[in-house]
Amino acid sequence: MRILTHHRVMSLPIENVQDYPRPPALEAAGAPLSVRLGETLLAATDRGWRVLETHHAPTYYLPVAAFGAALRPASGGSLCEWKGRAAYFDLITGDTVLRGVAWGYPDPTPAFLPLKGHVALYCRAPLICRVGDVRVEPQPGGFYGGWVTPNLRGTIKGAPGTEWW
Repeated sequence: MRILTHHRVMSLPIENVQDYPRPPALEAAGAPLSVRLGETLLAATDRGWRVLETHHAPTYYLPVAAFGAALRPASGGSLCEWKGRAAYFDLITGDTVLRGVAWGYPDPTPAFLPLKGHVALYCRAPLICRVGDVRVEPQPGGFYGGWVTPNLRGTIKGAPGTEWW
């Protein structure tokens, strides 16, 4: 697969999700990230992060600042044994409110400290998310927030029967 970015051609390497580590690893995204609602660009960055965990599609994190005023705190929260306590956010543009579609770690564990000030999103309709020029698909199921790109191989958890691997 080829990705065009900044008039350069960059390849996404083939990756097998079974080769990702547990506990998960944190690394720079390695490609520009963008989020759109229809034709409206909600966020774009070349300073994102991704978390790689066994049997998961990578979860991408964008700086909160990339969203401008489009994020507002939402109710609820959760706890990740690796990253810490998550806070949720609504995404707002015009009259559209996508409730609880984003999350971040206001006080991440030391291993994930670079995620402070960043959020991940469930990239499902009506959002259009891209890694470089590649449009992503959401991780199967409704719980996990990974972004599936065509370079991924292996079984990605989230579909019925795979949730608790």
